[in-house]
Amino acid sequence: MSRRYLFTSESVTEGHPDKICDQISDSILDALLTQDPASRVAAEVVVNTGLVLVTGEISSKGTVNYVDLIRQKITEIGYTDAVNGFSANSCAVLVALDAQSPDIAQGVDQAHEQRAQASDEELDAIGAGDQGLMFGFACNETPELMPLPISLAHRISRRLATVRKAGQLPYLRPDGKTQVTVLYEDGRPVGIDTILVSTQHTETIDDITDPAAVQTKIRQDLWEVVVQPVFSDISIKPDDNTRFLVNPTGKFVIGGPQGDSGLTGRKIIVDTYGGYSRHGGGAFSGKDPTKVDRSAAYAARHAAKNIVAAGLAEKCEVQLSYAIGVARPVSIMVDTFGTGKIDDERLLELVKQHFELRPAGIIQTYNLSRLPAERGGRFYQNVAAYGHFGRTDLDLPWEQTDKVEVLKQAAETLLSGALS
Repeated sequence: MSRRYLFTSESVTEGHPDKICDQISDSILDALLTQDPASRVAAEVVVNTGLVLVTGEISSKGTVNYVDLIRQKITEIGYTDAVNGFSANSCAVLVALDAQSPDIAQGVDQAHEQRAQASDEELDAIGAGDQGLMFGFACNETPELMPLPISLAHRISRRLATVRKAGQLPYLRPDGKTQVTVLYEDGRPVGIDTILVSTQHTETIDDITDPAAVQTKIRQDLWEVVVQPVFSDISIKPDDNTRFLVNPTGKFVIGGPQGDSGLTGRKIIVDTYGGYSRHGGGAFSGKDPTKVDRSAAYAARHAAKNIVAAGLAEKCEVQLSYAIGVARPVSIMVDTFGTGKIDDERLLELVKQHFELRPAGIIQTYNLSRLPAERGGRFYQNVAAYGHFGRTDLDLPWEQTDKVEVLKQAAETLLSGALS
């Protein structure tokens, strides 16, 4: 008997208060790493009506005008009009930063400057910046090997921003949220049950002043200009049974930091797999690569994605855990949820053999400390909105499927040995 169920994931636009904070935090990280790849950064941001507060711990040789950088990022996001209660030019910016704790730094300082070309022995000597657990996940529901619900939610959010900035729907404002509910049958997506879009907008549109007529206009425009283009290259599409909900409260005029405060790291499920996979609890934005919350989550995604891309499983989740000051993971787990072509225990051995999981090795493998400088001063801020995984619009090292052939060959060797 087949099993049918619904699964929902959400995304938010770059103008959502929490995402403003994530992008500011990662803009600070980009600026400091561009000048000093050895920068230690843990930058937290809070926004509210007319206010940006930056706090945390930073140790760097770089020099950054935080106020100018923050105003530039807010302008890029689209908050340039004080009528929203939050504007790049008029908001107050407060900066309260400390240096990193020496008790934390001592566990990861060794060979820090040389880790881009560190030897195997040196990599073993550079410990994790903190304890914690991280998950990486992949599945074959989409070409980018991401779960379909979060992939669609991100597509719609990004499309909202695109048409707003291009002037196609000039009445849209930066804040917005999307949500997609997918119908599954026996573990496979088969239909689109519900699409929800909440988007900030002007009080009136052209000469339309009636609130009901405004919402009717927004609903029609979003369906034609935002939603339908998103599904142009996807086989599973909305049908007559799909619910389409827009601004369910009736309007969404007051938004952004005026409507709700924001905080760095409060959208960790949006940043990852939309709840489809487990999460270790650590946020990404504002953290330099010595923080395994970020870098090890990238490495775990790389391993899981290559396993699925190699055809060794339909779904794969990799968990890593670390102790502060210790280089090698405390634990590694591989779970293919019964879809693996070889045993999970054997896949675990392949992960250990073919993926670098020591914190300094991860940084070296993916060039995480130097990418901001190599890419014109911006790298991490580009993943701070619309997800850190499955990004086909960005060249992300942890999204490469460069281990597929070696995994296939190793799996064939294991299978042939088991049969002989």
